[in-house]
Amino acid sequence: MPVAYSTDLRTRVIDAWTAKEGTQAQLAERFKVSESFVKRVLRRYRSSGQKEAKPRGATLAPTIDGELLKLVQRWVEHKPDIHLDELCEQLEAHQGIKVSQPTMCRALQRLRLPRKKNTVRQ
Repeated sequence: MPVAYSTDLRTRVIDAWTAKEGTQAQLAERFKVSESFVKRVLRRYRSSGQKEAKPRGATLAPTIDGELLKLVQRWVEHKPDIHLDELCEQLEAHQGIKVSQPTMCRALQRLRLPRKKNTVRQ
């Protein structure tokens, strides 16, 4: 993900604007940023008085980790050709935790388990 512009740059843009050193377009050109960035910085400063960038959202912890991950690993080792939906149902039945198939798939990826099915070869 892109990194937010520094607080120093934001402060310089705000200071230049309050000192009436140019229009928003001129300030954008002067500081080599987009005009929309200048508008957003000034709007945030006028509404809240803050010069810093908004804090970024936190990432969520995995739903299936630790002991649950080991449990899923045992199920897959016991029955290697088990389907994702079966694993989800089993987890809900045994632990009371309902997860989606993509969540279960990410858990299996963290375990680095192969997703090959046992098929009948002719």
